[in-house]
Amino acid sequence: MDHGPETDRLHDLLTAVGTGDRRAFDALYLRLSGRLHAVALRMLRDADLAEDAVHDAFVQIWRNAGRYDRARGEVTAWAIGILRYRALDLLRRRGRETTADPVIVADLADQAAAADPDNPPAFTPPELPGRLNRLDTCMAALSDGARGSIRLAYVDGLSHGEIAGRTGQPLGTVKSWIRRGLAALKECLEQ
Repeated sequence: MDHGPETDRLHDLLTAVGTGDRRAFDALYLRLSGRLHAVALRMLRDADLAEDAVHDAFVQIWRNAGRYDRARGEVTAWAIGILRYRALDLLRRRGRETTADPVIVADLADQAAAADPDNPPAFTPPELPGRLNRLDTCMAALSDGARGSIRLAYVDGLSHGEIAGRTGQPLGTVKSWIRRGLAALKECLEQ
């Protein structure tokens, strides 16, 4: 099987993590956390639960890195599989039912896992440019704090705590900005 440079790099990092290399774990986290957070958000539809699921997934990745078998799949697919189980465990532990159809959740996880990090898809749906323009307009209407926090969370994949550290704002303020900003975005986009 022919692997691209990013796929090979992820494999090398995970192999090093399997030997207890903390620096490799940090590098692996930087490369995968944004994608895992995005998948968790789609699955759970709750930023705090998504953050918990990603944390739990990385704890399990650290513990099980030595068991990874490249012949059974790529690192990203393996990590998303772990995340998927962690997310479902969180829902069960909290006694919540997911609002997403389990088939759709499985399909999202499979699509994310199947995506080749070395060759992202070039397809653009015809309605996307109009939606992006509308999103830009709605984002511009938000306060600076809300807009910046939402971008850091959903584009850069940072946790609420990381955003608070980066912006120098209290964690509660960051959470409020994101919650209010998302509510304002939803209202704006539905108009």
